[in-house]
Amino acid sequence: MAAAFNRVAAGYDNPASCFFPFCADRLIVRLKPARGSKILDVATGTGVVAMAAVQAVGHEGRVMAIDLAEGMLDRLQEKIDKFGIPNIDLHVMDAAALDFRREYFDHVVCSFGIFFLPDMSAGLREWARVTKPGGRILFTVFVKQAFQPMMELFIRRIENFGVVAPDKNAPFAAMRLADPEHCRDLLSGAGLKDIEVHTEQLGYHLKDEAEWWEVIWNSSMREWVERIPSDQQESFRAEHLADVHPLMGEQGLWLNVETIFATGTKPSGA
Repeated sequence: MAAAFNRVAAGYDNPASCFFPFCADRLIVRLKPARGSKILDVATGTGVVAMAAVQAVGHEGRVMAIDLAEGMLDRLQEKIDKFGIPNIDLHVMDAAALDFRREYFDHVVCSFGIFFLPDMSAGLREWARVTKPGGRILFTVFVKQAFQPMMELFIRRIENFGVVAPDKNAPFAAMRLADPEHCRDLLSGAGLKDIEVHTEQLGYHLKDEAEWWEVIWNSSMREWVERIPSDQQESFRAEHLADVHPLMGEQGLWLNVETIFATGTKPSGA
């Protein structure tokens, strides 16, 4: 997984995928951290949540940003250096085995990353371990219909090229957690209280199907394309985009990015 994200790191901030910073801003608005807070950003990627969080906590606060992919962290380090941000710390770290002591953070956040954990329940319990009593854990995931109907066309076409998912019900990691009630159950199972689960549409129109390809090529979906023999990948691209073209409307190609925001609070004595 780290290798796959290292390959897409250079293009991860592509404008076609601006739902990442959109979501980061909304996440921090929902979290409302106090100035001076210490926040852990799990699976930070190129740091859109970390950058939004550090503005909220101010110079008195601190953000720890972790990821398995060093290439992603390198991109975030470039932003830190460019803007002279002194209070974001970067660590290559497994989200399910944190090198932090118990009750170290005021809040823990994770945007579009929890579904990559082999054991999401165990991961959430680990996040709760490092959260102070009264602190919140907030994560975001996509709903089942996000990126449809393009995603279904993608899966159908790539199967024609001999690439078949081992799990038909969840061919992509994001599909493992796409139901609000499942999110609620995970938070409850981690011992959290005051659980809130909301959905919000963060979608927008892409200019054309070529921008949809930018979303594919600069995300975890690229790994699926790279499973096709290299001499057939351009044929797949052309055929898939021909499938998508009829979806174009007057405003462009609608990208459904309906997102679940799920949060819970660590109770005292937990």
